Amino acid sequence: MKDQEINLYLRKVIDTMNEGLFLIRPDGTIMLVNDALLRMTGFEREELLDKPCSVLGCDDCERSRKLGKQHWCKLFNTRKENRKNCHFISKNGSYLHVLKSASLLENENGEIIGAVETLTDISELDRKELKIQELSLKLHHEDERFCGFVGKSSAMQKVYALIKKAAQSDAPVIIFGESGTGKELAAQAIHELSPRSDKPFVQLNCAALNDALLESELFGHVKGAFTGAYRHRAGRFEEAGDGDIFLDEIGDVPLPIQVKLLRVLETRSFERVGDSLSLSMNARLITATNQNLQELVLNKKFREDFFFRINVIPVHLPPLRDRKEDLHLLVEHFININPNLDKTEYPTPETMRKLVEYDWPGNVRELKSALEYAAVVKEAGPMQPEHLPPQIGAFSKKNCIFPEIQQMVIEDTLPSDLNEKDQLIYALNKSSGNKSEAARILKVSRGTIHNRIRKHGIEYRIYE
Repeated sequence: MKDQEINLYLRKVIDTMNEGLFLIRPDGTIMLVNDALLRMTGFEREELLDKPCSVLGCDDCERSRKLGKQHWCKLFNTRKENRKNCHFISKNGSYLHVLKSASLLENENGEIIGAVETLTDISELDRKELKIQELSLKLHHEDERFCGFVGKSSAMQKVYALIKKAAQSDAPVIIFGESGTGKELAAQAIHELSPRSDKPFVQLNCAALNDALLESELFGHVKGAFTGAYRHRAGRFEEAGDGDIFLDEIGDVPLPIQVKLLRVLETRSFERVGDSLSLSMNARLITATNQNLQELVLNKKFREDFFFRINVIPVHLPPLRDRKEDLHLLVEHFININPNLDKTEYPTPETMRKLVEYDWPGNVRELKSALEYAAVVKEAGPMQPEHLPPQIGAFSKKNCIFPEIQQMVIEDTLPSDLNEKDQLIYALNKSSGNKSEAARILKVSRGTIHNRIRKHGIEYRIYE
């Protein structure tokens, strides 16, 4: 095929490309676009031809135009650019993340007759990277019990049931709980169990940013919206799309941002900082806090209307001190996932007693840290009380776990003069309520322990 014949079919060749392509005249107007560019941006061909290239809203091009020395664009100085990371603005106002390459076109006399630019859409790669992060987070928290939670107490069973129901709703969910109780896990579980599980799960800690940065993180901004805004940026609501957005520490959101979030929930739309274009909000909102929002409302530190708008489906996570029957499961779980510990280094009964007696103000997070501390300081063998962090090892309650045997001395061997009920109480107290350990002490099955507990009507504070 000769050059003239190739030129006849060049337009068809260009339109078969997956990358977007457009040609620009020396004066900056667009003289040719291919089909891929139209698909990527949503524009019609007549909306781009003969228009200034700035119509595409490229943040890098805006900077290049300002840096141009001998011409209106820096490209005419550098003559070539390869794989520049930049954002274009589609017709519907959404950002298009692309890798852009550009080069000048010259005739046989070396005169510049225009420029050609190609765009590779990497927005889908962004979405896949976000999904990989979600799956990594899910894998990190994966557990055979319930979406990363460890525990089967009645309090946690109620939480699991509510999470399952909340997951099927599109209404806002708010998670209450002290620090370390697993609010992020609960939000992740609501997402994973919902019909939105294949959509993005985007999270943001609202306490970590000042007012201006928080607004930008939530809603995004256009280039030049404020000092330091060198590029267009999509916000968390935009990234969430049809998925879920999780705002942790919602109680720390400043009042002006609360007003804007309230408007987003009521109108299902928002604007980027520095832009007047309204974008739709399709994500479901999940929030969390360790504060008493009602008290903040009374003190005028939290808007009442915003509180009622997000407090549609409240989920309350119990502190560890209120579900100590799960402590043995949690200890076993954290030992199993700690590469520096194994079953032979399980806490002794006395160590377990210390763990049970402690009130755990830092909740499950503090328990995990305590076991990690013990794994570092201890030598080989079972975990002893002296291996625990000082505040736990020194903590002691006056009352025995079982008031019925408060005066009973815990010996190394089972006293022979005890009846069946007292033997059972002794073994449970010796094992800090661990039924499997109690069964080993009494040399019976775990089922027998259950039967004797029911038979003698024993009530105890430490379970499983």
